[in-house]
Amino acid sequence: MTFGIVTFPGSNGDYDALRAPIEALGEHAIYLWHKDHDLQNVDVVILPGGFSYGDYLRAGAIARFSPIMREVVAHAERGGPVVAFCNGFQIACEAGLLPGALLRNASLKFVCAPISLRVERTDTLFTSGYEQGQIITLPIAHGDGRYSADDATLERLEGDGQIVFRYAPDPLQAAEAYNPNGSMRDIAGIVNAQGNVLGMMPHPERAVDPLLGPADGVALFESILNHVAV
Repeated sequence: MTFGIVTFPGSNGDYDALRAPIEALGEHAIYLWHKDHDLQNVDVVILPGGFSYGDYLRAGAIARFSPIMREVVAHAERGGPVVAFCNGFQIACEAGLLPGALLRNASLKFVCAPISLRVERTDTLFTSGYEQGQIITLPIAHGDGRYSADDATLERLEGDGQIVFRYAPDPLQAAEAYNPNGSMRDIAGIVNAQGNVLGMMPHPERAVDPLLGPADGVALFESILNHVAV
């Protein structure tokens, strides 16, 4: 099984995304250059974190026009898995792969910290390795992570079960302590209606080595492997 990691000008999470499936799963991973039109027969595409094109205009707004994105969209339309972390989530929304938008954090500050998430669904190809309601810890690092959508979209996401991760509330904390960016309905990660595209602001690819902290990202990659490598 091969993971393809798209590298845009300004990407800084592409190396983490490349190493995660190699180290956590022992699977193959390669880089895909933003100017190319060839996905090189990869099974899974990862849109990594970073600041593609310097976040000019809007985070992800220019990257969505990169030549490789035509192939990524086609891959997703064929049912191929696409995983979008942080800036990748922003790009996926700009490209129409996922609904909604990621706006400037409510605090207007860049936030970099470990954060607690609740797993809302375990029947997706990205989350079957978790337990329903499980609280996991993943790092975040973003300034534009406030998930936003109109009421109709939010209701559809709720009703269709497309919300897969939420920032985990603690009754003893103020909202901004657990929801680091002000995302509507505490949304941290969603899937598309077909269930083959995942977008999330936290970084599971940076949480796969127990020597460096919680390795709660491993189960996400294991989930993908169990569904795709059959």
